Amino acid sequence: MTVQHADHDGPLIPKPAQTLPALRQAVAAVAPSRLPEFFEDMQNAFVQAGEEGSVVPIRMFYRRWAVVVEIERHPQTARRLHDAERALDSEHAAVRDQAVREAGEIVRAAHREVESG
Repeated sequence: MTVQHADHDGPLIPKPAQTLPALRQAVAAVAPSRLPEFFEDMQNAFVQAGEEGSVVPIRMFYRRWAVVVEIERHPQTARRLHDAERALDSEHAAVRDQAVREAGEIVRAAHREVESG
């Protein structure tokens, strides 16, 4: 199932649990074009976890994708981030600097929201 992006910034989907099935479903709903990246990251995290004998790489994978979903489930926030990412290619240093600040604020806010549960 995919979700149509609305004009408001209310969440498109509820915040998912930080589990593989919930995050996979959420990515499929709010950022389906990123599913190949999700699966590649998942495979790398599980391989690294096996090699290290640690669950930390898996937890970091869950956290990273929970942050991606947190941003993408809010259309206006996602639009702001993607605009900032595009602005990083500007020839003007001031535009690039503002884009870095904007992207950083968005990502930090998403991390805080994910941390708060």
